Amino acid sequence: MHTIKLKIHDKVYKHFIWLLSKFSKDEIEIISEDDVFLKTQEELQVQLDEINEGTAEYYTIVELEERLENKITKHEGRL
Repeated sequence: MHTIKLKIHDKVYKHFIWLLSKFSKDEIEIISEDDVFLKTQEELQVQLDEINEGTAEYYTIVELEERLENKITKHEGRL
C-alpha cells in the first residue's frame, strides 16, 4: 500500500472527494490531517526519536500502574 499527500484547489475538492468515495474502504482510505492529527504525529515522532537516540524513559509494569493510579486519583474529583 502507498500513501500520498496532495494539495487540492478548493474549486475541485468536492469533485475529488466524490471520485475517491467511489472506491471501497479497502482500496482507499482518506486520512485527514487536521490539527489533532498533526500534533499527534509530531508527538509520536519525538518519542520515536528518543527511542532511537537511547534517551527514552521506560517504566516497569508496576511503575506504570502506580503512575496511572496517581493520575486517576488526581483527576477523580474533577468529574
